[in-house]
Amino acid sequence: MSDCVVELMPADPDGWDHWFSSPQEAETARDRAGRSNFHVLGVGFAAADAPALVADIADRGWDGSLNERVDRRETFPGPGERRLGFELVGFDVGTWHAWSCVDLVTVVRQAVGVRPGPDGLIQDEQDAHRAARWLTSSGLGDPKVFLWAAALLTEPSVGAPPGG
Repeated sequence: MSDCVVELMPADPDGWDHWFSSPQEAETARDRAGRSNFHVLGVGFAAADAPALVADIADRGWDGSLNERVDRRETFPGPGERRLGFELVGFDVGTWHAWSCVDLVTVVRQAVGVRPGPDGLIQDEQDAHRAARWLTSSGLGDPKVFLWAAALLTEPSVGAPPGG
């Protein structure tokens, strides 16, 4: 989600779009670039959060395909995908900030008692949404982030068909 957490591979050659249209497209790009050490992750938002996220992205003048991707309303996770957990993220003109990148993990834990698991992700969906709502109402974090959301991260399960 955020290039302060991991090194992202852009979906387009100019590096403006980090969002692939499908896991298969991401895997193909990764393989062509010789980046077999990169993992393909799925990112999804709750359907109830999509309208506010789409509006926030549009209000910032972002004209990429991200709005369409956020508002797909697909079943997520898809077949063969393993849930990793939730990352709290906020959009900022073409990129995302993660709560861990702007040093909000301790503040959130103290305020609402939500903490990440050993892998840095929140495991309980309700906790993730509660923490995102609190972050949004608190006004803390990067001053350019007005709306925080709980993003579910997934990866293909071992033995799943490629892209599945």
